[in-house]
Formats: sequence, C-alpha cells, structure tokens
Amino acid sequence: MSDTDQATRERREAAMRELQADRDNYKKAEGITKGRRGLLIVNTGKGKGKTTAALGLMMRAHGRGLKTRMFQFLKHENAKFGEHRTMDALGLPYEGLGDGFTWRSRDLDNSAEMAAHGWQLAKAAIEAGEYDLIVLDEFTYPLKYGWVAWPEVEAVLKARDPKMHVVITGRDALPELVELADTVSEINPVKHAYAAGIGAQTGIEY
Repeated sequence: MSDTDQATRERREAAMRELQADRDNYKKAEGITKGRRGLLIVNTGKGKGKTTAALGLMMRAHGRGLKTRMFQFLKHENAKFGEHRTMDALGLPYEGLGDGFTWRSRDLDNSAEMAAHGWQLAKAAIEAGEYDLIVLDEFTYPLKYGWVAWPEVEAVLKARDPKMHVVITGRDALPELVELADTVSEINPVKHAYAAGIGAQTGIEY
C-alpha cells in the first residue's frame, strides 16, 4: 500500500469514528420554533461570496414560492451582470441604486445622495410588507459611511412584518447591526485567485 493510500485509509477511519460518535450523541435541540419567523441575516467579512450567498438564498426562497426583491447599493441601475440576467429570466425584481464602487466614484457626495435615496426605496418596500425576503446588497457601506442613519434603519427593521426576512451584505458590518441580527456569517479569505494574478472572470465574479 502506498503512503498516499495509507494516509487516505487512516483519514477515513478517523472520520468514521468521529461521525459515529456524533451520530450516537446527537440530540435534537429543545424549544425550537416551527413555522416562519422573519430573520435578519448579515453576510459580512473581507472574503468573496457575500452577495453570492444572498443570491443563493433568493433562489431557494423563490423555489419555495416566496416573493423576493433585491436592492443593490453599489451597482448602478443599468448593470447587467450574470445575476441580473438570471433574475430577469426568473422575473425577480431588483434595483441598482449606486454609481459603481465607491473607490472609483468621481463624486462621493452624489454617491451619498444615491445611497440615501436608495434607502428610502428599500424602506418603503420593507414597510409595505409585500415581500417575504428583501436583500439589501452592500448596504453595510452606506451605514458605515454615515450616508444612512442607523437609528432609522434599526427602527424600520424592528417594525417590519414579523414574517419578513431581510438579508444585508457587505464588509465591516456595524456592531449594532451584528447585535440586532439573528444570523451573522463572517466570510474571510483564505486564498483568492486575484492575489495570484488571475483577474475577474465572466460568470464567476460578474
């Protein structure tokens, strides 16, 4: 038996012992609620995949008959990346509310005004209660920059329909947002192709 085969066999045996122990010790948690309860979900961190995860959740919700809508706070209204083409094909509503990435903006005051206007649109949609899941993509940035006031956002989120899910994505989520959220995932990079000189690719990054 080669060293590679031996290492694989030992890994398998150790894993099977661990899985068997986990199965034997498994107990369903008590006090878990049934039925739908609106969640506030935050995808943050410096790694790739925050928006991608939110889009995946939208696809899952759509497949279960839930009404979804996405507000994108950095991408402009005419953006037609891969996700936009898919949402168009599925008939899922979305809005591009920004003027591109902030580090490329030629007019940050205008960027701030667009973010504030975008929040008013998203706020109206949340308050109307017509959707089951609303994604505020890259909304952590307007909050971080003070372009949108956290106290108002907090009040709207707390007052929303108790069955409405809201997903917020972006780096550097405010501690207050993290505290309020039900589920927070911090996505951090282990490796990224860009660091090896591999540029963004159609269908993967956009």
